[in-house]
Amino acid sequence: MPLRRPPSIFESFNFAFEGIIHVLRTQRNMRVHFAVAVIVLVAGLWVGVSKLELIALLLAIAFVFITEMINSALEQAIDVATTSFDPLAKLAKDIAAGAVLIATVNAVAIGYLVFSGAVADRSARLLDRLRDAPAKLTLIALVLTILIVIATKAYTGRGTPLRGGLPSGHAAVAFAGWMAATYVVGSDHRFLISSIAFVMALLVAQTRIEAGVHSAVEVAYGGVLGALVTLVVFQVFS
Repeated sequence: MPLRRPPSIFESFNFAFEGIIHVLRTQRNMRVHFAVAVIVLVAGLWVGVSKLELIALLLAIAFVFITEMINSALEQAIDVATTSFDPLAKLAKDIAAGAVLIATVNAVAIGYLVFSGAVADRSARLLDRLRDAPAKLTLIALVLTILIVIATKAYTGRGTPLRGGLPSGHAAVAFAGWMAATYVVGSDHRFLISSIAFVMALLVAQTRIEAGVHSAVEVAYGGVLGALVTLVVFQVFS
């Protein structure tokens, strides 16, 4: 039996790219990481990060990609090796998933340290402009949103007041809490608290979609509605 020749450098690169493409096609989490990486890099160019900050972002992104790909490879290898439930196989998958979680948390922390200053300044200026905006414009926007929601409910005829339909009440409350926290907290800690509240609101919205109770459109409508209502309340009564 003739020995198989080792792959050339070109073939090795081709195999590597095929592996990356396969993970992107088959793993939803990898696609999410990839989209977030693109957004982060574009945001870095927009705010003008330094060379060292860019290096930190690239290393964090690469770390997340590597752990996600290793996790996917390990899962597929375990699925091939065993056809029945094995506690050790489950433990191996859990450990690999934990590595991805650590890499993701590390990337989020690095992103926060890099972007917090610039984004805090920009968001503070945006909030000042929102506070100075005429209340009538906000009320008009709220009325238009409500009218659109009512018209959509009347047209689709789906859902109940507490479950399903347009908009998502859970998302509306969650994003209302985010907007309220953004207004209430002082300027020194506004960005941190607002970021945490926004992430929690996104998690609430995600659970409604994953549970199959609401669609992404219904959740988006609810989030916009809750944020607008709170914005009106603070502008009128603060």
